Amino acid sequence: MTAANVPCIPGYHGSEQDPQSLRQEAEKIGYPVLLKAVKGGGGKGMRIAHTDSEFLDRLESAKSEARSSFGDDVMLVEKYITTPRHIEVQVFADKFGNCVALGERDCSIQRRHQKILEESPAPQLEETVRQDLWDKARKAALAVGYEGAGTVEFIFDNETGEFFFMEMNTRLQVEHPVTEMVTGEDLVRWQLIVAEGGELPLTQGEIEERIGKRGHAIEARIYAENPDMNFIPDSGKLLHLRTPPITGTVRIDAGFVAGDEVSSYYDPMIAKLIVQGPTRQAALQKMSAALEAYEIAGPITNIEFLKKLCVSPAFVAGKLETGYIDKHRDELFTREVTKPEVLAQAALGLHLQELSNLQTIPVSGFTNITVDFGDGYQERAYHFAEAALDGKSESVASTIKVRQTSPGTFDISVGDVDYFNVTSTRDSASSIRSFLPHTRLDTTFVRDEDKITLFQHGKQYRLQLAVPKWAEKALGIKDVTNSVLAPMPCKVLRVDVEEGQEVKKDQALVVIESMKMETVIRSPHDGKIAKVVHKAGDLCKAGTALVEFVEPSDA
Repeated sequence: MTAANVPCIPGYHGSEQDPQSLRQEAEKIGYPVLLKAVKGGGGKGMRIAHTDSEFLDRLESAKSEARSSFGDDVMLVEKYITTPRHIEVQVFADKFGNCVALGERDCSIQRRHQKILEESPAPQLEETVRQDLWDKARKAALAVGYEGAGTVEFIFDNETGEFFFMEMNTRLQVEHPVTEMVTGEDLVRWQLIVAEGGELPLTQGEIEERIGKRGHAIEARIYAENPDMNFIPDSGKLLHLRTPPITGTVRIDAGFVAGDEVSSYYDPMIAKLIVQGPTRQAALQKMSAALEAYEIAGPITNIEFLKKLCVSPAFVAGKLETGYIDKHRDELFTREVTKPEVLAQAALGLHLQELSNLQTIPVSGFTNITVDFGDGYQERAYHFAEAALDGKSESVASTIKVRQTSPGTFDISVGDVDYFNVTSTRDSASSIRSFLPHTRLDTTFVRDEDKITLFQHGKQYRLQLAVPKWAEKALGIKDVTNSVLAPMPCKVLRVDVEEGQEVKKDQALVVIESMKMETVIRSPHDGKIAKVVHKAGDLCKAGTALVEFVEPSDA
């Protein structure tokens, strides 16, 4: 790339892989540095070392993940740009020496070094810089005699306006539909044409003319993952799946349908949602509307988080960087209070479900005998717990009282809020319509044993039926507050503590692997390890204890 006049980021790309030698190279480059597996991709085998003291630990973590994912742990050490954007250029080349750039994509919104929102054209980019990016991407492809579809990726420094070659992916990428939206071209068709020895269908000038007319496109990756717990992947059956209507400007590339199982053995991506609009603002509005219509019950997904991103003021203004999520963490992870009418609707859903489940009771010698409890309706109390998705905050408990006053009419109490003469009907197994004094609510209601999922006014709510405090002792329910649980089905890669050891809050306890990703499980508080439940190599189900702490009273 250097020989082809493509700017490269300062770093060490040599064959010497001794940890101390790499550490010395990092000192020459200057911290922070980025450790990256030579055969890496998708953010795997990448770690940032901010100081010399953490270099060796980060190096071992990156090498371990690289060995697991790629069977190779050779590393690069590069200067880490502190406020970077990730901008990539889609290129195509044929055997006749033709090479074109089909626009660029900004992929700066990332977690775990993996993209979750991609868009084209890249916002807030001067046209001279855009053309220079395209030119350097074409030079990169021509320098290696490339043929077919490829993506040349650059790191763009927000502070200096410089950009540097990062890598070239010799394939179509997950986000290629964004480019298809802004060019109107089928890139898989282009691949087949080139593979058959044909010439590229369009010239660079024709491509630029098309891009100028087709506005803006954005892609959101729908993942089974929990954003509140550092985006750890989730798994399970898709109990309910409803997608936004597909049109000429709303596209869904999906790998799952309702009833499918999201496995812990593969990447947790469920689908890609792509929209197009005449402007970036119009595309963002269309994306927000499409996400509000996207309903998934079962595994936790990132849909609610994506909704917040799409209306985040700095993102709307186009102020992008790869550290955007961490920089705006307080805004993006603020916990919202569930409104009383949502809890009321959840209780009504349970109540209507119970009423519909009443069956005619067969009595010996008689038929069609229905048990009659008289005209006096009984008041029912439903206990919900809104579990904190981050696994750290306190859960919020609520008791909702429902009393039927006549067929289809109810009085409901949610704390100190009362709703009288509420009419409610259950149109199907998962659809509830209620008329409260101040509003009409249409709700999708999905129950999975003690878990309740509601979709209402474009938002998702997750509740859990709770056992009243007075019943916990009688039922012998075990308190697990002093256990660290596996957040998902996983394999234990490494245990970093031993029984009797004193640990501090956020100290690494166990390293697990699930869905092709390594996750470090850290201590939720200061304490003393009472028991290490699982050792390296063990396979664990979600919710099983990994480590148990000494009870505070016994410490």
